[in-house]
Amino acid sequence: MRLTVLGACGAYPAAGSACSGFLVEADGFRLLVDVGYATMPRLLSYLPASAVDAVIVSHGHPDHCADLNPLLRARALCDDPAPSLPVYAPPHALDAVLALDRPGMLASAVALRPFAPGEALSVGPFAVSTFDLPHFTPNAGLRLTAGGRVLAYTGDTGPSDLVVALAQDADVFLAEATHADVVPDDSARWLSSARQAGSYAASAGVGRLLLTHLWPEDPREPFLAEASASYTGPLALAESGLVLNF
Repeated sequence: MRLTVLGACGAYPAAGSACSGFLVEADGFRLLVDVGYATMPRLLSYLPASAVDAVIVSHGHPDHCADLNPLLRARALCDDPAPSLPVYAPPHALDAVLALDRPGMLASAVALRPFAPGEALSVGPFAVSTFDLPHFTPNAGLRLTAGGRVLAYTGDTGPSDLVVALAQDADVFLAEATHADVVPDDSARWLSSARQAGSYAASAGVGRLLLTHLWPEDPREPFLAEASASYTGPLALAESGLVLNF
């Protein structure tokens, strides 16, 4: 399996970066996991829009799905339109982004495949287990398995015992860490910290922890320090351009 981080900022993209978006490849199949703000230009530095085989969106916040619009435009508004793109997402998560263009303009570009968080999916070579994790809006944690390798991704989540099940023995655990240590009271049920991510990773016995969804302006060192308080394995920030083969 190959993971390419297109972007990993929370809320909005930092200069020269992008919000949540990850290109995951196995057996020649190219799967996009989330397509947040500014991920489309990053994607095009690796491959043409027509080469994407499928998309999974964890939830409907724009920092995770807004660039689905330019992706579909690039596939449809050309001399040789690409086939309909299978796009998996929780029900109604993409209503807003799909309504950006006039009705029907991109209808042939997308094959929308809604799923309820908790359902199992088969996407190309990937067996996908989804987990109903708490957030401000319905959110699916994703566990992708292919060729005996496992990538686990929280989307955005508040505290939940299901996070450990999601990440159990994963080769790579991509964990939301919007805050370094203390999550403010108004978000404590819906978002996580680097300290929590480290604890989950240690409990789940993951092979590698990547912290994602950091606030764009926050200094990065505290996030690594907080996560390493409980997780002693390989640890890094998910940053645009990072590529892992595992």
